[in-house]
Amino acid sequence: MAQAPIPVLVNGAAGKMGREVIRAIAQSTDMTLVGAVDRNPQYQDRDAGELAGLSEPLEIPITNQFEPMLAFAAQEKQPAVMVDFTHPSSIYNNIRSAIAYGVRPVVGTTGLSTEQIAELADFADKASTGCLIIPNFSIGMVLLQQAAVAASQYFDHVEIIELHHNQKADAPSGTAIQTAEILAEMGKPFNPALVEETEKLPGARGSLAKEGIRIHSIRLPGLIAHQEVIFGAAGQVYTLRHDTSDRACYMPGVLLAIRKVLLLKSLIYGLEKIL
Repeated sequence: MAQAPIPVLVNGAAGKMGREVIRAIAQSTDMTLVGAVDRNPQYQDRDAGELAGLSEPLEIPITNQFEPMLAFAAQEKQPAVMVDFTHPSSIYNNIRSAIAYGVRPVVGTTGLSTEQIAELADFADKASTGCLIIPNFSIGMVLLQQAAVAASQYFDHVEIIELHHNQKADAPSGTAIQTAEILAEMGKPFNPALVEETEKLPGARGSLAKEGIRIHSIRLPGLIAHQEVIFGAAGQVYTLRHDTSDRACYMPGVLLAIRKVLLLKSLIYGLEKIL
């Protein structure tokens, strides 16, 4: 007997990432779209498939009724998944609500604090419900982070530059923060000071993460998502860079996360944990 498709609710369905996710789900054979939520009033009642650019409508209207759609998804015979690409201001409550309804969250929205992630992990544990928070769904970014870990064994100086479109609400990006955290886990301090620095303009040296790692954020139209990890030593600079030219690069990771979250009973942070 064929496995029933995974029911998926997309929150942030009218956004650029939401539309890309809807296209990916529609082209997948093992999952089906059961709901599309977006708070933007100009897209209410629009067919999610048509808005995503599909050749045929999906007969799933976009609605701003988030919790009723969670309740609807929770009634599916198969365990349902919520994919969330919304806004940092709402993501914490979105995840809690999904877990409360027994819907497994797959979250690409960044901006959660360390304390919020810890609280959500505790909530997911108590509910025995899988949850995936993925700062970046790109396989290439995972490879960059692995290369950065390898390089950090030989370099004592490193800084991170992240570049995004100017509609991104949070800074630094979740990916840059995660990269800094991964490097900090090496257990060594970076960037030992050689002089006493003075910032003539506040923030000129970027934000300071753990173990002396600095992160610099750039926001410009024309960008999508880009990151550099720059290592320096006497007489040499080693630069790792990842560039996103199309949001389609995230979709294999998103679809993998949808499948994997059903097997979990707790919260996991980072795509590298499920590869």
